[in-house]
Amino acid sequence: MGDTATVDAAPQHLRALEQANKVRLARADLKRRVALQQTSVVDVIVDCPWQAESMSISDLLMSQRRWGRARCRRLLVSLGIPENKQIGTFTERQRSAIVAGLLSRCADDLQPPAYERESRFEMHAVAS
Repeated sequence: MGDTATVDAAPQHLRALEQANKVRLARADLKRRVALQQTSVVDVIVDCPWQAESMSISDLLMSQRRWGRARCRRLLVSLGIPENKQIGTFTERQRSAIVAGLLSRCADDLQPPAYERESRFEMHAVAS
């Protein structure tokens, strides 16, 4: 009867809150580095750092410059991958499909639009 319960340094809910805050800050830093193009999205998908394991693929893709919900959805639907799928749960086939899709989209983004590639006609004034 004289046994006493040991008290942890912090209650479980405070440790969980501390861990969630650590993950949130690390993800914000990762998204910032992706937005500033200091870290490649392809590298994050292939290497899957700890802060991206439970992050949804749409959150990562939309952190890129010029990537909104529509562009993200278009890529993922074409690959048959749900938007809310966590990066840490991807199979190797899914990882390689996303990387291939991103690389092909990046190649398309590097080319100027069709109207800029066409030869431009110059209008000359005709003297009457």
